[in-house]
Parts: sequence; C-alpha cells; structure tokens
Amino acid sequence: MFFFSKSNKLYFILFFILIIFIPCFFVPIYSNNSITDNFNIELSDSGFCWPTPSSHRITSQFGYRNIVVSGATSYHAGVDIGASSGSDILAVCDSKVYYTGFYGSGGYTIILKNDNYTIYYHHVSPNILVKKGDKVSAGQLIGKVGPKNVYGVPNNPYKDSNGNPTNGATTGPHLHITIKKDGKAVNPLNYI
Repeated sequence: MFFFSKSNKLYFILFFILIIFIPCFFVPIYSNNSITDNFNIELSDSGFCWPTPSSHRITSQFGYRNIVVSGATSYHAGVDIGASSGSDILAVCDSKVYYTGFYGSGGYTIILKNDNYTIYYHHVSPNILVKKGDKVSAGQLIGKVGPKNVYGVPNNPYKDSNGNPTNGATTGPHLHITIKKDGKAVNPLNYI
C-alpha cells in the first residue's frame, strides 16, 4: 500500500526525478585531448586551425621588422600571437611530433611535420604535452604558452634586463608560430 497513497506517489515522483532524470544533465563528458572541448575548432580551406583559441591578437607580423629583442632577427619567419602564459596551444593540422625541447632563440619548442609542411611552435611551456613520434590531430591540445622566464636550461644565453633567463629571445609570453612549406617559410596567416 506504500505506493498507493497520494503523498507517497508525490515522493516517488520526486525521488525518480532527483535520482534518475536530473543526473542525465550532469554526466561528465571525458576527452582524450584530441579536440579541445572548450572551443569551437574551425578548419581553414587549407585544413589548418588557429593555434591559440584564447587569443587572436597578432603582436608581430610575418616578414621584415625592427629587431625588438637581442637574439631575434629582422626577418620574422612567422607570426607572434600575444597570449597569456598557460594558454592552450593546439596542433594546427594533422601531423606527427618531430621535436620537443629547448631550441635556441625559440626557447621551448614543439615541431610538427605533415607531408611537405613543418610547423614550429616557439616559446611554449617547458611542460610539453606531447612527445617525439606522437601523431596529433588538428585541434589537439599539444602544449601551453610558456612563461617569459625559464630556469634550469644549461648555457641559456637569453636574459631579460634583470639578468634572468628567458624562454628564448622573448620579451614576454606569446606563441611564435612558423609554417614552412617545402622548407621555405610562408606567412602562417595564409593557412591558419
């Protein structure tokens, strides 16, 4: 007789809603980092995506420029995207990880290769999320924008005005991305 009284029916309905129905809206969705869940990834006509979902601010264009920091060249073979340290960095295309580590003026670097393209991500966090040989997909999280200063790199010649070691030739956190097609640097903005 428990389920047949009016008040008990109401409790049963409330119990059903709370225990069965509501959790359906709160089921966690797990990701293997192949596509960043927080951002809408759109591929360009060339099959590339934007590398920093949290920022589209270009701080240095492709091509000739005034040298802004010791160790940098006047020909800028990529673009700089101003982004906060710790911001997500995505693989711009399906590719394979060719190199990870400290790479001279580029600081901590991830290099990806795909057919006739080589993509360089410079000034990334030392805590790189991929390793050499990994296959990555366009939109996959591969690293984070690095800090200005990094420590523990043997013989790092790059320093800020206070003498602290920097993440390559840099004045602050950002992502430098270079895309080479058949070994020649091309303007990344024509692809991403």
